[in-house]
Amino acid sequence: MTFAHRLLSLGLLLALCLSAGAVRADPFPSRPIRIVVPFAPGGSSEIVARSVAAEMSKTIGANVIVENKPGGAGTIAMSEVAKAAPDGHTLILGHVGTLAVNPYAMSRQPYDVNRDFVPVVLLARVPNIFVVHASVPANNLKEFVALAKAKPGALNYGSAGNGSAGHLAMEYLKLVTGTHIVHIPYRGTGPQLQDLLAGRTEASSAGTPPLLPHVRDGRLKAIAVGMSERIAALPDVGTVAEQGYPGFETSQWYGLIAPAGTPPEVVQKIAQHATQALRSGPITARFANDNALGAGGTPADFARFIQKEQERWSRVVRQADIRLD
Repeated sequence: MTFAHRLLSLGLLLALCLSAGAVRADPFPSRPIRIVVPFAPGGSSEIVARSVAAEMSKTIGANVIVENKPGGAGTIAMSEVAKAAPDGHTLILGHVGTLAVNPYAMSRQPYDVNRDFVPVVLLARVPNIFVVHASVPANNLKEFVALAKAKPGALNYGSAGNGSAGHLAMEYLKLVTGTHIVHIPYRGTGPQLQDLLAGRTEASSAGTPPLLPHVRDGRLKAIAVGMSERIAALPDVGTVAEQGYPGFETSQWYGLIAPAGTPPEVVQKIAQHATQALRSGPITARFANDNALGAGGTPADFARFIQKEQERWSRVVRQADIRLD
């Protein structure tokens, strides 16, 4: 074979290699993006996820779909996504429970939240409010605490499940108020809300979106706000802190995380489009109506936020002796 022939053969081989590399490096996204929500339909998590997914679908170049997969305090969905291909097409809605509480309240998990996932972007913070059924003889936190102390163990509260934001908020409240109220976990906010509205449980804490309509129609009474400031939707309802428990603060928060190994440029692209979605008119209007605070930002911003939340909630888990096994 002459030198010219060898040179031509090498050129063809190089062209084939470059072509194969181009096939492997398909531009992202190359198919629909799936956001897994580790809770049942009907709660703040689904509202946030579906709002963001709808707006991201308009700009990122692919449909963004939402799939609810409840169970195991979020561990079922987290386990599945941890094993998914790290290509950006499978994401999960991270949450205060799955990212900042479960690692400390469960003796073992089939994954490590800090090793097997990568933070993408913080989406929203939703104020927790504390409510009671309309029949409960308490109109504020002081009266509710007095009632609970007068009848230890007689009052029940429902939550969206073990490790849910409502579970954490109520256990935190029980810790600081020194009360004994029985926890009844459900499979999602929707199911627990049904029993609360029917009067089969007396109290609950959750994000504002699923609870406010029932507070407005008088079926529930709001007795406290979990965040450090009052919210516009309930200007006459005091915070837990101002009703006698300084420093108390709790909110639900949600953000996107991806399987570890997802390329940084893909993570950054998702974060940028999610942040753009959060600035859109439909989401800002929806979040304002629900008193949710849109976030956005960079993956590094979200990573720092998660670390601070883990530090705070690990202390609460230890002091309240929360066990989710």
